[in-house]
Amino acid sequence: MPLGGTAKKLQKVAEMAEDVYKKLNELREQVVEVRETVNETKSRVDRLEAENAEQRAILEAIAEEQGVDLDAAIAQAHISEAEEDAAGDETETVADAASESDAATSSDAATDEA
Repeated sequence: MPLGGTAKKLQKVAEMAEDVYKKLNELREQVVEVRETVNETKSRVDRLEAENAEQRAILEAIAEEQGVDLDAAIAQAHISEAEEDAAGDETETVADAASESDAATSSDAATDEA
């Protein structure tokens, strides 16, 4: 009977090895897919960066021709964006404070009822 138990253990180990092998192959396929996706994404990013550089050159040429101070326009855009972000943050802060105030009022009311 000891050999029968050993055979069962070996069979179990062999089955586990097969499962590990299958999972390893699946993982290998996933890694290949991820590499392909990364390479495709890199190609797209490179193409978009080149297009962006071309568009920037065109905009700079047009701005120069029209007498527009490009640096001032960019700075103004950044200032406007920062102001909008700050206003959004203030709105969230006010909403959070109102929420906390409502929670405190509800808690006080529950305490008073008790």
